[in-house]
Amino acid sequence: MTRRIEIVEVGPRDGLQNEAVVLPVEARIELIARLEAAGARRIEAASFVNERRVPQMAGAEAILAALPRDPSRRRVGLVLNQRGWDRAVASGCDEANVVITATDGFGIANQGTSRAEQLAGLPAMKNGPPITLTIAVTFGCPFEGEVSEGAVREVAEEAYRLGIREIALADTIGVADPWAVRRRIDVVRKAAPDAQLRAHFHNTRNTGIANAFAAVEAGLDRLDSSVGGLGGCPFAPGATGNIATEDLVYMLDRADFETGYELGAVIDTARWVCGLLGKPPASALSRAGGFPVSRA
Repeated sequence: MTRRIEIVEVGPRDGLQNEAVVLPVEARIELIARLEAAGARRIEAASFVNERRVPQMAGAEAILAALPRDPSRRRVGLVLNQRGWDRAVASGCDEANVVITATDGFGIANQGTSRAEQLAGLPAMKNGPPITLTIAVTFGCPFEGEVSEGAVREVAEEAYRLGIREIALADTIGVADPWAVRRRIDVVRKAAPDAQLRAHFHNTRNTGIANAFAAVEAGLDRLDSSVGGLGGCPFAPGATGNIATEDLVYMLDRADFETGYELGAVIDTARWVCGLLGKPPASALSRAGGFPVSRA
């Protein structure tokens, strides 16, 4: 039986949050619609952050209100704090992805709070959508350098203690290697024994797809990616795009994993959205196309 890998599309959030061109709400709604038509069933649709700090993410509530409800799809909202949680609950999003940083340095820059303060705020996030948790800068921090296994373990253990059963390991600035990926997965598995693990890789140093391979080989069935290889963080110096959805789909499809995505439609969507942004897609598949090459 073919093994299924769930690809969580983060292009409408992580993909756009650091772009110089701010796409209007209508264009972001169309991007989500195109991605869902291409096969996305779980998609980070909005970010409930301070719109003055991240104007690219303005209009989160309007986006979620415009999306037709569909029980076969999950529209995820990113949450950094209690204010973001309250907005996510009010919006009716299907899922909240709460970010906790593995270091104080990145926490202060990104969220204005230390790791301990972020963890202390988690218990108040209740009576709302299901929560998943992303550990930011799992593999390296732009302000503190190497990140200890102990720091990652502490976040995973607390999330697990509070009943969170999906935890994502995020290589926020793209410094991981495949061997480090295997080791950190083992650390989090021991800290959160029956939690579902997800991986989120940036391709800053061209190791993103190799890291995705390592995660799959280590048993993970859930990976984040961004159409066109878009992505980056306004508060993480040097961070560039996520692994491209089309590159990830191609690798997995060739190996007979099931993704549910139609590769040609993802490539077309990458070219479309990058055209709106005035830049070429970063992905290899947007240049080379799939294989075998269609002669029709």
